[in-house]
Amino acid sequence: MTALKKKGGTEKSRLVTLQMVAERAGLTKGICSAVLNKSAASRSVPEQTQKRILAVARELNYRPSFYALNLGVKRTYLIGVVTQEIGDFYSWPIISGIERYLRQKNFFFLTVAHRHDPTLLETDSYLLLDRGVEGFITLDTFVDHPLPLPTVAVPGHRRMEGVTNIVLDHRKGAWLALSHLIKLGHKEIAFMKGSDVSPDSEDRWKAIREVAKKLGIRIRAELIVQLEGVDATPELGYPFAKELLARDRLFTALFAYNDVSAIGSIRAFQDAGLRVPEDVSVVGFDRYKNCRA
Repeated sequence: MTALKKKGGTEKSRLVTLQMVAERAGLTKGICSAVLNKSAASRSVPEQTQKRILAVARELNYRPSFYALNLGVKRTYLIGVVTQEIGDFYSWPIISGIERYLRQKNFFFLTVAHRHDPTLLETDSYLLLDRGVEGFITLDTFVDHPLPLPTVAVPGHRRMEGVTNIVLDHRKGAWLALSHLIKLGHKEIAFMKGSDVSPDSEDRWKAIREVAKKLGIRIRAELIVQLEGVDATPELGYPFAKELLARDRLFTALFAYNDVSAIGSIRAFQDAGLRVPEDVSVVGFDRYKNCRA
């Protein structure tokens, strides 16, 4: 804790401890702690003495340590958030929601980004543990083994003890997208599969194939491209949409892996002189309304 003290026209910061408050008040640390933390023991302290302690604390600008306040119950009220990127299209709205909810519950969170580096992911996990987090929330991160604290994986696809998975309803999303394209009259549809680094890739592609079969949509190998790399910007989809065009195979619609790759694909089509949606329709699959726990 710090207090500001003016000396010679300058302000100096100094640590204000409970011991300093006790010495100034002429009382023991235990009595001062009870009053300042409003514990049950403070009821036995005379009102005049309580006022003296509070006056000294105000004079010294004393603030009790957060960790000291919670030492008895061994709580830090900290959650560790592990994500692949901070500020990308996927993570930032989820982190924003986490922040709003935790603030309502008087919790805090620490965020680390591993950028798909497994070594950094392991290091960051221990870093968060060292800082006393009480649980983990992982975003767009493969969780392939149980972690030492309760964990919520967004998205999560492997059943493990201590891990709660939040997953997308891929089949519902695929049904909505493909049904929409069929209503628009599309029969020749190209598909953009997710990168291997995305936890959703396998489940989403499986759902798309199942729904396409039910709807009678033919998935042609020459109209499938798979995203590669870790780019979290619209540039992700651009070269793969160009690859589709270079194959010179007829398609009138593209089902992109996510909104980011869809935006990049639209730009690639426009650069090639195509109009969207007049010449080619583009739909992107993203998560906002298709979540289930």
